[in-house]
Amino acid sequence: MSIHLSTPEDYKALLDKFETWIFDCDGVLWRGDELIDGVVEVLHILRCLKKQVVFVTNNATKSRKSYKTKFDQLGIEAHVDEIFGSAYASAVYLSSVIKLPKTKKVYVIGMGGLEEELRDEGISYLGGTNPADNTLEPFSLANFTLDPDVAAVVCGLDTQINYTKLSKAFQYLSRNPGCHFIATNEDSTYPSADGLLPGAGSISAPLRCAAGRDPICTGKPSNTMLDCVKAKINFDAERTIMIGDRLNTDILFGQNGGLSTLLVLTGITEEADITGPYASPIVPDFVTQALGDFRAVDKVKAP
Repeated sequence: MSIHLSTPEDYKALLDKFETWIFDCDGVLWRGDELIDGVVEVLHILRCLKKQVVFVTNNATKSRKSYKTKFDQLGIEAHVDEIFGSAYASAVYLSSVIKLPKTKKVYVIGMGGLEEELRDEGISYLGGTNPADNTLEPFSLANFTLDPDVAAVVCGLDTQINYTKLSKAFQYLSRNPGCHFIATNEDSTYPSADGLLPGAGSISAPLRCAAGRDPICTGKPSNTMLDCVKAKINFDAERTIMIGDRLNTDILFGQNGGLSTLLVLTGITEEADITGPYASPIVPDFVTQALGDFRAVDKVKAP
């Protein structure tokens, strides 16, 4: 049973209990490019109280450096080493877990942020933002040359997804022996400022169907993402809380990692999803309407 926060004492109790605060971004801090009310003030309160702040996002369209720019534009204090994205997790998985040989390449369904993280990890890639792959012209195998050095397909959110990209990715998955299939995340949708749009999970779905196999997911709720955080930041799981707007990614991610969880209702999940007749079996520890509700304790000062 979730505890619904409502009084200043409720919010102060959480501030006293948890030292590390891990935040999802879309639907928690902002919607699209629209800042959610109260976010800047609450993050300021946390930093004044010397809390450790971490940002974890499944959005693979931006690199961590690009995300830092977005934080700056919205007036949110954040540092690159506090930001963990699924694009970064995918690149680290390839370089450090699979240990992809330098002679091998990755075929990308995704955008510039994913490519940037791959480059930073020294990984060669095809596809992605290449103009030759961003076309609506019919795809023909007669004009396609299979690159035998492609050893993985990485699929993230791609707002220019097309038949050519799907076809090339399928060729590598089905014809290159041992080709890895990696999804940055499996979010079915993501919240924009004007409503929901298809997410990265919807982009990889055609490949899952065609190839008859599921990808390795490096984003939430996979432990791969938390492993990336653990590798860079020291925290006590018992004194750490995960704040998110999605039950099957953010909240499940926290639960899988042994963290406490707080659901905010400013993104995907609605009250009926946790209290209605068809309520999800994924139950957060705490629920509040919005992150800005923590302003109820804005008189709390650092010791």
